[in-house]
Amino acid sequence: MRTLIKKGRILNPATNLDVVADLLIEDDKVSKIAENIETEADEVIDAEGKWVTPGFIDLHVHLRDPGFEYKETIETGSRAAAAGGFTSICCMPNTNPVIDSEIMVEYINLRAARGAVVNVLPIGAITKGQKGEELAEIGKMAKAGACAISEDGKSVMNAGLLKTAMNYSKMFNIPVLSHCEDKALVGGGVMNAGVQSQIMGLKGISNDSEDVIAARDIILAETTGAKLHLCHVSTRGSVQLLREAHERGVNVTAECCPHHFTLSDEAVTSYDANTKMNPPLRSNEDVEALRNALKDNTINVIATDHAPHSIDEKNCEYDKAAFGIVGLETAFALGETVLVEGGYLTPMGLIEKMTINPAKVLGIDKGDISEGKIADIAIIDPEAVYKIDASKFESKGKNTPFDGYEVKGKVLYTIVGGKTVFEKGTIK
Repeated sequence: MRTLIKKGRILNPATNLDVVADLLIEDDKVSKIAENIETEADEVIDAEGKWVTPGFIDLHVHLRDPGFEYKETIETGSRAAAAGGFTSICCMPNTNPVIDSEIMVEYINLRAARGAVVNVLPIGAITKGQKGEELAEIGKMAKAGACAISEDGKSVMNAGLLKTAMNYSKMFNIPVLSHCEDKALVGGGVMNAGVQSQIMGLKGISNDSEDVIAARDIILAETTGAKLHLCHVSTRGSVQLLREAHERGVNVTAECCPHHFTLSDEAVTSYDANTKMNPPLRSNEDVEALRNALKDNTINVIATDHAPHSIDEKNCEYDKAAFGIVGLETAFALGETVLVEGGYLTPMGLIEKMTINPAKVLGIDKGDISEGKIADIAIIDPEAVYKIDASKFESKGKNTPFDGYEVKGKVLYTIVGGKTVFEKGTIK
């Protein structure tokens, strides 16, 4: 199988390549990048005026399978990923049963092999059943193919247990993805603590609920030398902690979600639970801190925290509604609209945070479309202006605050291992 992509602007942050050229795919690999490639091909794609980039990699996705297939499945989640330009996604372990053993990792791998249209990389839980009491089988999960460990949705409140887990993660060379939240400080809050929560009469979640765990986990990473990655950073306090950690040489990376760098708690003007997520939408000062942290690379990854829910779980009282929104199909457009158009990132900088940087966090050979590399590719129209339409999402979840939101930048093609899986709005 030979696919020839003609006259696209090739953006490959792994090698800092930014050139208008042709790209030839043979079987599952990029075989040649050059001007005016003349050869026979099974598929020719005219990419003039478009960006040709590595396929995006999402470190933080909830596929809900097994146990909550009414929200999402590995198949539907992978289709949503393809529609958003993602070629590899990492699924969190808070399923039922929890992904806390090699059998569960193998289950995810088998389900993905049978039904996914993109690469699905399972993340193992830190503790058995995510109960925070006993370590899960970290070594066996790593051997079975777990790309990382995380207790996402919860924090491991026992610092001694987490320190032991970090030591194990270092032995097996996998990162610890940390959900930074002190439940005692959250105290049943449902949105950011501030003026807006007071206006709405809703219980607030303070910034310190995130900051204290971020500080603790950075200290443990510094002590153990483990590779720590902070999930969905949302506060200016966490940003400052990251900056100080980097100055000390701590092995810590971090991600920010599009909803956190796009919206503030001022978006919670009604009781629409599509504005309810965890961590919550924060203050304007926090949003600006996140954007600047992405700009100066204090935060080096953009991830979605894609969290699909059923209509009934969102169409209810704000206090009772589930936390979380979907994000795979809106992530790039929000990044292009807010960060690139807003002057915080260059096109190369945006692509870097969605491709090679997450690949480096995991230590995998992806996020690079140099000659000889696997052909995981996205083709994007950076000038397309349109309104997000949640009714057309491939995901089962339609829970987004961005329905009807005008954005710039549209994924046209997603190619996984040399095979076109998404083309102009259609899964192939």
